[in-house]
Amino acid sequence: MASSPRLTSIDQNHLRALAGSPCHCLAEFFRQEFLKHHQCLQRQREYYSDAAIAQAEDALLRIMGQVDHLCQRDDACELIGQLLRQLDVVTKLSAWTDPETLH
Repeated sequence: MASSPRLTSIDQNHLRALAGSPCHCLAEFFRQEFLKHHQCLQRQREYYSDAAIAQAEDALLRIMGQVDHLCQRDDACELIGQLLRQLDVVTKLSAWTDPETLH
């Protein structure tokens, strides 16, 4: 009778750590989206006051610094989606997107 493979306590701990870790692909996707908003904001810099740009950039830096943490939340996609929509009100990035390039 063949012995069934058993997980050692080290393997089990490793699996628990992996199960609790954020989805790095999702975090990287959101980072790229926030970066797009930052680039769009930079292109529109002349239309906003220095104070407005500074506030928007501070917010973007804080969000980008917390993306991994935010992605661990159960409502991560909803929460980050709301943040992206709020940024879109300022940057209007969605209006710049070429519909021909969407899949």
